[in-house]
This record gives sequence, structure tokens and C-alpha cells, in this order.
Amino acid sequence: MAVKAKPARGGKRNRASSGTAAAAMILVEKKDSEKERRQRMKALCDKLASLIPKEHNPHADTMTQLGSLDVAASYIKKLKERVDELQHKKAAAQAAATLRGVSGISMAITTSSGASLDGVKKLEASAPVVEVRQPDDSSMEVRLICNTERPIKLHEVITILEEEGADIINANHSVVGHKIFYTIYSRAFSTRIGIDDSRISERLGALVR
Repeated sequence: MAVKAKPARGGKRNRASSGTAAAAMILVEKKDSEKERRQRMKALCDKLASLIPKEHNPHADTMTQLGSLDVAASYIKKLKERVDELQHKKAAAQAAATLRGVSGISMAITTSSGASLDGVKKLEASAPVVEVRQPDDSSMEVRLICNTERPIKLHEVITILEEEGADIINANHSVVGHKIFYTIYSRAFSTRIGIDDSRISERLGALVR
């Protein structure tokens, strides 16, 4: 009578050992991946902190990563505010130059508000000014000057520009004395069609009258 051979008892133990080893390997890989991620984050935080001037981050050497991020966010916010301020000043200077060219107003001596002492009365009395400049067929710059007592409705200006095929890129304004200066930058929806600056000048002139 033949006797059947019994299977080896260590088969289940071998399979269990293989499963445990695979799980341990996956755990090690996860730990290594997490370690690399933390190292990358630390390197990026250190790089970000190095871009901040020391006067804005005097404790950079002892700062935590979270603290560095807070300082960086605060510094970026201040930079944005400064950029906005400079843009407004630039727009005011450009608008003032336009007004001088149109009405011949002298603005050599300025007050704290930026208005000329010897030109304030002329500024108040001058009519609204519209200037349309087209550096090329696909871009345009519009400058408008009006009295604070009769401000131009900016949304009406933008509506006219868009109806004439302009895509607004940027619009800002500033106040000098009793005058409001608007500067609007745009480009053509279609470079093939372009923008008719003479028609826009005509419509904006009718708007401010």
C-alpha cells in the first residue's frame, strides 16, 4: 500500500515571512520618501528665507520653517503694497505730464497731495482731457483727466473700449489736487482687425463732455 507524502509544514511560514519582508520594505520606502520630502521642503524654506533682506528677518538663523514662511508672506505683502504705490505714482506723473502738455500748467512746486501751488486754480478750471495713444496696431493706452466734482465713470470708459475691440490689460487711477487721472492699458481682441483709435477718441470725448 502506497503512502502519500505529507506537504512540508514550513510552506505557510515561508509565505508569511515573504509577506512580512515585503511590508517592511514598503514601510522603509515610505520613510525614505517622507525624509526626502522633508529635506526638499527645508531646502526650499531656506532658499526663500535667504531672499528676504536681513532687516526684515533678523532672526533667520534661529527661525523655524513655519516662522520663515510667515515672515516671507509678510514681506511679499509689503512688496506688493510698494509696487502698487509706485504704479500709482507713475500713473500720476504720466497724467500730470499729459495735463502740462495739453493745458500748459506749471507743476514745478508741489504740495503734500502732489498738486502744484501755482496751478491749482487752473487744474480746477480746466476741462476734462482725453488722450489716446497707440504704440502699435494691437495695443493702446488711454489717459483721462477729470475734476473730482465730476468724476468719469470708469466702467463706461471700459465698456466703450471693449465695444471697439479692446481687451483691458490694466487700469488704475490717482488723485492730484482736485483732479483724477485715469490710465488704461489695453490690446486688440483680434490683431488682424486691430483698434480704431480715432473712433475711440471720438466716443470718449463725447462721454466726458
